[in-house]
Amino acid sequence: MGKIIALANQKGGVGKTTTAINLAASLAVLEQKVLIIDADPQANATSGVGFDVRNVTTSIYECIVDDVDPHKTILKTETENLELLPSHIDLVGAEIEMLNRPNREMVMKHVLEKVRDDYDFILIDCSPSLGLITVNALTAADSVIIPVQCEYFALEGLGKLLNTIKIIQNRLNQQLEIEGFLLTMYDARLNLSNQVYEEVKRHFQDMVFETIIARNIKLSEAPSYGVPAISYDASSKGAVSYLNLARELLQNNEITKLNSKQAVEQ
Repeated sequence: MGKIIALANQKGGVGKTTTAINLAASLAVLEQKVLIIDADPQANATSGVGFDVRNVTTSIYECIVDDVDPHKTILKTETENLELLPSHIDLVGAEIEMLNRPNREMVMKHVLEKVRDDYDFILIDCSPSLGLITVNALTAADSVIIPVQCEYFALEGLGKLLNTIKIIQNRLNQQLEIEGFLLTMYDARLNLSNQVYEEVKRHFQDMVFETIIARNIKLSEAPSYGVPAISYDASSKGAVSYLNLARELLQNNEITKLNSKQAVEQ
């Protein structure tokens, strides 16, 4: 059975979609079968792996609202072992349409149960909000990765997110765990980046991934070509960082055993 991981933070611009695309692609390169669920109406993960959102006819919206079989909606990407359940702007209206449904927090869970056995990992790219779709994603997930930007307001709002996770653990999904806090957009030249790193490490200790995602121009350029960084420039610092993260994730889940010498150098 595949492991479902949500990428969540209600703060925008922290690297959720970048992480979803590049972590998924790196896991795929490491021979894991991976599905990205684009649960953000902006559909950036959909365009980031090479699909024109205007040409998407069925998406996660139809699966949630109209009970369309996700097998009919999943798209194969150009990266081997990597597939996508796309998003669409229509997803904006899904929360309103779901309001009167019984067990409305469980809808995505039922959708993903139909495809879970087909993959090693399912990564859900959540929208920057704590609305009903994000609650659905956290209810469906086994764990959550929380990207944290290495900037001044990094810890602002994390308390609210952690409180939401706690409520979901108590009421909807007792198995939900925090997979880890991922520090993104790190710049070693800035004292502020180092201060945020120290602060997050002090607060959350072992829950922080060892891998840090540094600021990297290739990570910013790759989506405009509709490919992950590892396909755009495999030797770039960003691609190497996400490959390290994928290896760390596999190691944490005891899927592979890597010693420090086998890890990719950053």
